[in-house]
Amino acid sequence: VRCERDNPVNKGQLCVKGRFGYDFVNHPDRLTTPLIKRDGTFVEATWDEALDLVATKFKEAQDKYGPEALGGLSSARVTNEEAYLFQKLLRSLGTNSIDHCARL
Repeated sequence: VRCERDNPVNKGQLCVKGRFGYDFVNHPDRLTTPLIKRDGTFVEATWDEALDLVATKFKEAQDKYGPEALGGLSSARVTNEEAYLFQKLLRSLGTNSIDHCARL
């Protein structure tokens, strides 16, 4: 029986995501500053401004439609710890509508 470490392609070092998706974090097109929409156009904002806007919009949706109106979609590019914290945040807001994209 062959095991993964015997694989001649990667010698057991990296999965497909690790092999082909490891360099996204340093990509020049990656957003590193929050963007918020002002007058129909995305503009750079501080983290405090962006998080305040998100909190306000979450609260408005909860007040109008209830906590299950909120949902979250996580990325496969986050760590297990980040995924755990994300689902914990959404559950603390009263929703179980949480999913993730397993594709790279």
